[in-house]
Amino acid sequence: QVQLVESGGGLVQPGGSLRLSCAASGSIFRINAMGWYRQAPGKQRELVAVISSGGSTNYADSVKGRFTISRDNAKNTVYLQMNSLKPEDTAVYYCNAKILSTSGITFDLWGRGTQVTVSS
Repeated sequence: QVQLVESGGGLVQPGGSLRLSCAASGSIFRINAMGWYRQAPGKQRELVAVISSGGSTNYADSVKGRFTISRDNAKNTVYLQMNSLKPEDTAVYYCNAKILSTSGITFDLWGRGTQVTVSS
């Protein structure tokens, strides 16, 4: 069984920082792209940032210059460093990974989500 486990969410004041982590475990042969998405109440899930296996990154315009995505391939882990947080960043953040399993199956995997709340 392959799974993603997120951690690092919480309550932070505007202007503060948080670091999210997401670790993949199980019968993994290779992980291609990994990314973070978020969903605020009453809104659709949206892409926050994505990183390829080679380290190329892409960000939503709303987080450019404030968020940084990175990964540790040896640990099958992706991180999201969030600085200068704003109330509008409040959402459930979901980790996503494009997995190639040891049995040769490729699939999209999602974490269960971690709540980030930015409020004074």
